[in-house]
Amino acid sequence: MSDELLRVDGLGVTFARPGQAPHTAVREVSFTLAPGRAVALVGESGSGKSVTARSLVGLAGAHAQVSARVLEHAGRDLRGWSERQWRGLRGKDIGFVLQDALVSLDPLRPVGREIEEALSAHGWGDRSQRRARVLELLGQAGVPEPALRARQRPDQLSGGLRQRALIASALANSPGVLIADEPTTALDATVQAQVLAALQAIKQRGGALLVISHDLALVAQLADEVLVLRHGEVVEQGSITQVLRRPAHAYTRTLLAAVPGAHPRGTRLSPEPAVARPPRPSAIPPPDDATPLLRASDLRKSYRGPDGESRLAVDDVSFVLHAGRTLGIVGESGSGKSSLARLVLGLSEPDAGQVQFDGRRWAGAGTQRVAESQRRPWRNAISAVYQDPLSSFDPRWDVARILADALDAGGLPRAQQPARIAELLDQVRLSPALGARIPLHLSGGQRQRVAIARAIATTPRVIVCDEAVSALDVSVQAQVLDLLADLQAQLGLAYLFISHDLGVIRHVSHDVLVMRHGRALESGPVERVFEQPQHDYTRQLLAAMPQLPESEVRGAA
Repeated sequence: MSDELLRVDGLGVTFARPGQAPHTAVREVSFTLAPGRAVALVGESGSGKSVTARSLVGLAGAHAQVSARVLEHAGRDLRGWSERQWRGLRGKDIGFVLQDALVSLDPLRPVGREIEEALSAHGWGDRSQRRARVLELLGQAGVPEPALRARQRPDQLSGGLRQRALIASALANSPGVLIADEPTTALDATVQAQVLAALQAIKQRGGALLVISHDLALVAQLADEVLVLRHGEVVEQGSITQVLRRPAHAYTRTLLAAVPGAHPRGTRLSPEPAVARPPRPSAIPPPDDATPLLRASDLRKSYRGPDGESRLAVDDVSFVLHAGRTLGIVGESGSGKSSLARLVLGLSEPDAGQVQFDGRRWAGAGTQRVAESQRRPWRNAISAVYQDPLSSFDPRWDVARILADALDAGGLPRAQQPARIAELLDQVRLSPALGARIPLHLSGGQRQRVAIARAIATTPRVIVCDEAVSALDVSVQAQVLDLLADLQAQLGLAYLFISHDLGVIRHVSHDVLVMRHGRALESGPVERVFEQPQHDYTRQLLAAMPQLPESEVRGAA
């Protein structure tokens, strides 16, 4: 039996589909996982991180050709294994946390039953023991009200809760090796800290971790060694101190420079230069500092849960948002951020309070209620960009038709639409040739740029960004954040920017609102809230925020 739980030497993965030239996705990747140690894979989308991870559990895909000089788990040679052998290994000896919790969890059954199946598949305990273990695992993964959540289906849970349920399932059989592909992407700082503690506990009991993450601060806290991948090849490899403090490769330095929390608002995060374009006159509102574009007053909204109990999602929340400014809204999963966004967008009606847009009543309760027919003339003035644009696009439509649909809603004549579509693609720095592609054939960053193009198509004055960059790797996130800043400067846009990422909020926001359990606990200028927080919960959030080690090059990047 080897002291190394997992040994990889010279891993290569090539995809050979019928009728297509072979594509090599991974070349010459080598590392070892020893008990109590963690290795991290970092790099932008398409660098080969997830393909590497999937190859280690027999999930590279039907067209994948996996080769290696050495591929061993606890001394066992994994090369040439059958699918039956891989099924016996997965979950029991090597746990795997996939990136997309909504796709990975069965949409037709409660998450508790899914976790219970992970236990029963490997003969763990009797039914009552498994049910007790399910609640224990959900609690360890930071899921509140585990007995309630175990009875809910994935579509009834927030993105953060779904991700925690997936982590609980992967930990069910206490595997010696855990592979975690972006395990904290959808999690707020406090829950991320809980998951980080759970992952650290695996190391402390002698397990080994392979972590894939675009969050370099998380990697710095968890990993002992890091591999930086680009185009399927390792460009830099070494200890955390060596790679993150004294990066030798230009690409590593670019990744570090892209971390938003390390730079104040106004600093460009990506190598892309700002492109000066004349603003569209109709998009620039007349200056009026006295009248906010959005005013929310004493908003309340409750929903009935699967147990029949009514829960307040938004509880007496007020704020103002002026033209050309960004209000960041931050809080843990379930704090009411997205429910507040739906009230602002007029997609749900408040139980109490009201929303005013540019001095007009936009939404309200009781006698203040606003019919959709009254909102319709102003509907195009408020738009949204969501976390997962793919789910909001018609998969049959190409990019040009997606944008044309938005222009139809804005009343632009068909004859003028091709020129406007070309202008929109140029504004979000996409090639006009991409207009003929369907969203499935675009990268995550390209899809998000299309979502932004659609959002600005009708020359809105306010855009609600609901976790708009949380699914992007750090370099693509940097490009999108720079793009949003450029558009704000050119078009006078106001952003309501919702995120669980405190670093992103600090970088983009002029003002910030901190929410918990539906209530606004603290608000004010972002510098004051981050540097002199008044509420204990805000201090708790900031304390849980992962920090990058000081780099010798980041300040100059």
